[in-house]
Amino acid sequence: MRSKRSNLSKDYNWYSPIDSLPGINGGKSLESLQATGLNILEDLLWLIPLKIHKIPLVQNFSTAKEGEYFRGQGKVISLQSRPNFKAKGKGRAPLLNVTAIIKDDFSDGIITLKWFNCYQSIYDKIKKIDLIQFIGIVTEFQGSKQILNPEISEKNVENENQSQSGLKIQYPTVNGVNTANIKKIIDKIPLFLWDQIEESLPTQLLEERNLLSLNETFKIIHAKVDADSWSEEKFTRAKERLIYEEFFLEQIKISIRKNKITAANGIIITTNDDNYQKYCSIFPYDLTPDQKSALDNIRSDFTSGKPMMRLIQGDVGCGKTSVALISSLMVIKNGHQVAFMCPTESLALQHFKEATHIFSNENFKIELIIGSTTEAQKKKIREALKAGEIDLIIGTHALIQDNIEFKHLGLSIIDEQHKFGVDQRLKLTSKTAGSHSLIMTATPIPRSLCLTQYGDLEISVIKTMPQGRKGCQTRIVTPLNFDKFLSFMKTRLEMKEQVYIIVPAINESVDQEILHLEKVYNRFKDFFPEYRIAGLHGQLKSDEKASILQDFNDHKIDILVATSVIEVGINVINATIMAIMNPERFGLSSLHQMRGRVGRGDKPGFCFLVNDRQINGETLNRLQVIEKYTDGFKIAEEDLKIRGSGDLFGTNQSGIQTSKKIADIIYHSQYLVMAREDYLKMAHENLLTPKIEHLIKNFSEDVRIFSTI
Repeated sequence: MRSKRSNLSKDYNWYSPIDSLPGINGGKSLESLQATGLNILEDLLWLIPLKIHKIPLVQNFSTAKEGEYFRGQGKVISLQSRPNFKAKGKGRAPLLNVTAIIKDDFSDGIITLKWFNCYQSIYDKIKKIDLIQFIGIVTEFQGSKQILNPEISEKNVENENQSQSGLKIQYPTVNGVNTANIKKIIDKIPLFLWDQIEESLPTQLLEERNLLSLNETFKIIHAKVDADSWSEEKFTRAKERLIYEEFFLEQIKISIRKNKITAANGIIITTNDDNYQKYCSIFPYDLTPDQKSALDNIRSDFTSGKPMMRLIQGDVGCGKTSVALISSLMVIKNGHQVAFMCPTESLALQHFKEATHIFSNENFKIELIIGSTTEAQKKKIREALKAGEIDLIIGTHALIQDNIEFKHLGLSIIDEQHKFGVDQRLKLTSKTAGSHSLIMTATPIPRSLCLTQYGDLEISVIKTMPQGRKGCQTRIVTPLNFDKFLSFMKTRLEMKEQVYIIVPAINESVDQEILHLEKVYNRFKDFFPEYRIAGLHGQLKSDEKASILQDFNDHKIDILVATSVIEVGINVINATIMAIMNPERFGLSSLHQMRGRVGRGDKPGFCFLVNDRQINGETLNRLQVIEKYTDGFKIAEEDLKIRGSGDLFGTNQSGIQTSKKIADIIYHSQYLVMAREDYLKMAHENLLTPKIEHLIKNFSEDVRIFSTI
């Protein structure tokens, strides 16, 4: 044993693999943890406990307080078990609900212990115990104290899950691995390593920010301290340090990515003032001040000698596409190609039609490549792109496939960036060294998110809307005013206007409260039998979707019942009404995106949030945000508070996490700003610790940016 400990001391560190821990010989728990990306011992440090309780001394039952951890002992005076016929254990073993009545060893007090869905072994164990010791959270039921699923043992026999420090840890379940098994694995980490946790911050900064050291932090977090020195206050401070640390590490990755971008030589795109003014006049309307400002930023980026990485952030209908097409014109006139990537085929088709129309007087070759493009057509397009015969290619994910090559790609445009991962964006950009990137999003992004999600990008914001837009009014519909909604809808249909009806599901769901497409289609067919109605959803074939959208655009369809497939990319000016069924099933930002499909022309738009039943409470509060606000930035902030950043973006983006282990970009924004300031200062003044330098080296190797550099 002494020899093994000696070897561990010499060979072990926090970068050692988890499966090298003594006493771990594979097993499902280890495999499950590794499947979530937990591979080295340091990864285990970031398994943050849900709660830590101080294990109290055995006390009189009269001291037990509701909601608090309690430890007592006494005699079992009654024991009952009832089979649970609705649940089965492993191997379909029968499960029991067990109730034990315990008389206090120090008084006449009584307390009830209950176990639900437990195996026969629990009942058998209790039956053999004369004097039982138990520990758990006290609750009250019908005026009597009880503890649900307590841990038990015989008097004076320590429960194996109680740490020697006198602290009880509750870890979260991770990929099916429960708190007890996680604790067993963490407890196998050699004790000497807990004093060898390397610090990432200089001592001076720790003092200035009043932060705990990482060594002290992780020992408090995992209860590797004496119980007398542990406190809830210290646990809170330790979590605050980890919140800061998460943001700090994220800023390193963002900084590395940005440095790699700025270190490359960018393609020079020049446009004289006369031609620039001509390009800005290709649309039959004047550009807004914000559009002009964004184009000034882009024009400056094009001549900087560095690859442009710019985000155009603007609300629905603000004219981002116009900016993108003028930018494309500048690049193509300089002899380079442009790639325009969209998250959906409908959006790609919409942009293709608009570009073809706008550039009809130019001698440009424009092509569309989407999932429904035939293999023969794709092959021709690939050959033409490689030969430089295509000036503007518009498509979906097909553009980032390895077999797509460009002769001289000058600009990559990515629409609705939040629907792509960071790696996907960079894969397209990297197809030509030094090419420029223009990213667009109609999801208004709060400043705190910009610092993390798009910290490697320069940002232009378009807030002013084009003149002539009537905008959209929003109203909540309940059973009380549903008839008025139908009457209003009929009036607009009689005025030869068109209607979107949005449903949350395609097919009937187990949850009978969700309205599905077929049910809503039939319902409105009954309401308006004299009007043409069609259904649209993402599972239709590409040519079917394109045909339906074209018919709606040509007003061969009056009412389009659709899923959120129409959230982006549909531009039918004559569609003035949108009715969203079960609106509580959508995030606020999605609702805002969808209603942006109406009120895009000189006719006012109307959005109705239709509920089948009377609503109140949190649901009503959420929908009132959409009813009250038209500012997408305000709505995005509210959505972020309600749903979290991961839900706002709809996908966990590779390279930068949107769902963090402990940090929250809204509620902990002060730590985000603090971490950003500190890292930039440390990097500028060359105050980086050995650990940070090591992380920078590792991150630099991991971050996939411009593979051609």
